[in-house]
Amino acid sequence: MKIAIVKLSALGDIVHAMVALQFVRQAYPNICIDWLVEERFSGVLRENPDIGQILTVDLKSLKQDKAELFPEIKKIRQYAKNNYDLVIDAQGLIKSAIVSKLISANVAGFDRQSIREKPGAWLYRKQVAYPYDANSIDRNVAVIGQPLGIEITEQQIINKSPFLFYVGGLGSLAQYFIKDKANIIFVIGSTWPSRNYPKEKYLKVVQGLNANSLIIWGNDEEKKAADWIAGKTSKAEVLPRMNFNQLKAVLAKATLVIGNDTGPTHMAWGVNTPSITLFGPTPVSRIYQTDFNKALKSPSAVNPFKLDKNDFSINEIGENEIIALAQSMLKHNHISGRY
Repeated sequence: MKIAIVKLSALGDIVHAMVALQFVRQAYPNICIDWLVEERFSGVLRENPDIGQILTVDLKSLKQDKAELFPEIKKIRQYAKNNYDLVIDAQGLIKSAIVSKLISANVAGFDRQSIREKPGAWLYRKQVAYPYDANSIDRNVAVIGQPLGIEITEQQIINKSPFLFYVGGLGSLAQYFIKDKANIIFVIGSTWPSRNYPKEKYLKVVQGLNANSLIIWGNDEEKKAADWIAGKTSKAEVLPRMNFNQLKAVLAKATLVIGNDTGPTHMAWGVNTPSITLFGPTPVSRIYQTDFNKALKSPSAVNPFKLDKNDFSINEIGENEIIALAQSMLKHNHISGRY
């Protein structure tokens, strides 16, 4: 069997869908699985042994240059020559449904009651019913597993093997890690300002922990915030800009990851690194909570069907609450240092 999974973005959503691959491979050892993704996120998929080809598009660029539409369509139609038995649209958008349909006539995806953009369901031959407000990981696993006749249980997901892979180890980044000490990665940015825990509060968390704190960043604004924190304490250092291979290596070697509801924090779950995810305007149902992966949510109520980007309640999560949870996890899991 030859299938293609269409999951274009965003980073955390791609990670949540990737967990299904190992269970698909267990059910169908000889299956060929290709993955179609936005070019800028393709690095997170690389080195995964369960993926055959990584097929890329650059639909994001169409917002700036509409002239790129026809070259992108031509590229997608070339992918159709791979003759897939099934294409699974795990995204649930109109654009992803169209892309899927251009690749194959046999497309599976969410039904109209489960999908984000309902017209997309018209293009699916097989439809999966799963509540839109259900756990994000369960939804991603269901839309991939059910069309293949695979039931993937919650216990299987909790007991998953790490599924983000890298080559070359830490390399030059090893100098930032300290042996026999907790190396905690802080993920201080995200796509919305209201999802970001204040840098002043992150500083207090860093100061309250007896650890080597390493801050990652993805743009100039996040770099300024990271430099500000590191400039106020001797307990923190700012890591350099990293590619996906380096990011995966750093997260895999970390003792603990503390961060906002955003891609790199979810990647920690994908490499089986303990994590604390901070939630404000987004639902905690985006993650699995286990002994190793915890969440702290602000007091605000969240409507999964209509997220409020002006909900800055993440500011109300107490620094001492984060410190206490981190200390408890470090002690309970006996992880003073994994490097």
